[in-house]
Amino acid sequence: MMEEKYVLVVEDDPFYSKIYKTKLSKEGIEARLAQNGNEAIKILQEDGNPVLILLDLIMPGMDGFDTLKALKATEATKNIPVIVLSNLSQEEEIKQVLAMGAQEYLIKANTPIGDIINRVRKIVGK
Repeated sequence: MMEEKYVLVVEDDPFYSKIYKTKLSKEGIEARLAQNGNEAIKILQEDGNPVLILLDLIMPGMDGFDTLKALKATEATKNIPVIVLSNLSQEEEIKQVLAMGAQEYLIKANTPIGDIINRVRKIVGK
């Protein structure tokens, strides 16, 4: 198990995954990528807990809602900060994920990548 600090990006869109990984790397922040919740859980088991999870909601396999529920229900992962990045913009979905324990909810289409990276840097301490 690795003790290295990293950010876990759970995103099924290769375009977004690549942008997040590239921008975080430029900030000296390692990013690991998962395409759905199942992959995310596997990475957590193999590599230990990240300092932050960026989580999409609509993904094949285990979606972001179920992933967030699983993370917050498990003692080992319940305190990992989670920022949800989604294009779902309905007020009820936003309220639901915040009530489930997400730290923030950002709408991908409305949030510049620089703002996302700045939020990550604050949490990671870079």
